[in-house]
Amino acid sequence: MRAPLAGGAPGTGVSRSTGDSRCAPCEPEKPSIYDMACTKYGAIFLEALGALTKGDWSLKILVTGANGLVGRMLCSVLDQTGDRAIRSVRVSNSRREIPVGDVDENTNWNRILDSGIDAVVHLAGKVPVADRETDIVVAQYRQVNTFGTANLARQCATKGVKRFVFVSTVKVLGEGRDEPYRSNDPALPGDAYAISKWEAEQSLRQIAIETGMEVVILRPPLVYGQGVKGNFLRLLRAVDRRRPLPLGAIQNRRSLIYLGNLVDVIRLCLTHRAAANKTFMVSDGDDVSSPELIGLIAEALRRDTLLLPVPVKWMRWAGRLLGKQAMIDRLVGSLAVDISPIQKELCWKPPYTVRSGLAVTAAWYREVKADNAART
Repeated sequence: MRAPLAGGAPGTGVSRSTGDSRCAPCEPEKPSIYDMACTKYGAIFLEALGALTKGDWSLKILVTGANGLVGRMLCSVLDQTGDRAIRSVRVSNSRREIPVGDVDENTNWNRILDSGIDAVVHLAGKVPVADRETDIVVAQYRQVNTFGTANLARQCATKGVKRFVFVSTVKVLGEGRDEPYRSNDPALPGDAYAISKWEAEQSLRQIAIETGMEVVILRPPLVYGQGVKGNFLRLLRAVDRRRPLPLGAIQNRRSLIYLGNLVDVIRLCLTHRAAANKTFMVSDGDDVSSPELIGLIAEALRRDTLLLPVPVKWMRWAGRLLGKQAMIDRLVGSLAVDISPIQKELCWKPPYTVRSGLAVTAAWYREVKADNAART
């Protein structure tokens, strides 16, 4: 039996658990059996009971991009807590995954949606891969991130999906200002990737108005954790190898979000009544400077650091000379977000601090490093 969906009162969506919500949400006009049971026994107990009884209270949740950094952990957590994660991927390497091919305006989601999906977490997308944007790359961003998202959302609304959680990016608001970004700030996307995400957000809001499907938009900063790749992995390696880093003179503030925190807030937004049709900034809640981040990584890896106090203006000059100005600007600039609205409205508190998130990430890194060494 699937989890009962609240009905009747507008904005109730798929809410079913006060335990996930961290605070008591508004009551629907006619509480469901699950809601009444939560009042008596507590949602945490019922979640455990649902898992033991093969998901009697579970939601069926489609997770796109299920084999990515966030998708893997999210699906695992959903399964462990009694919900049923339906894993969609571009190309499948597992019997548990459903291949859908490229995600664009032509993707047909009927095979999955016809099985009865309660909610969707849309993680699939084309991520930034280079500083220089060709016409082909720009077109791919729009095909996947904008048109692909809108196409999925419209099909979801047609099939009766109650809630659509979209993981966007803080970059829709811009980069580099000293003050923390807030969800109601005007959009100033600075590159094709951010523009494609902003256009997707606008499409989702319009679809929500036209169809009544609830949409929740999350705007995370840099995500780190087990399985991280790209610049953060390169930073881990540099600190692990005790390489001198010219970051000692940087005075900035950066927001990050640990993988476990992002998964936690996604789960909350799947069911909390007050999340419906809202946009939230999310992070670990502990902003750090670049030198502080290096120090915390070194602490987690049990390494000493050598931070060279190279003046920021010298770094910017070198960036212009080498054609890496955008990369240097991101490195030395600030990018912080204000998460007080989601803390107040949903009573969300990140379960992991930056220090604890980095400790888990470092433990994963050391394990992978040891495994690779054993194979050679």
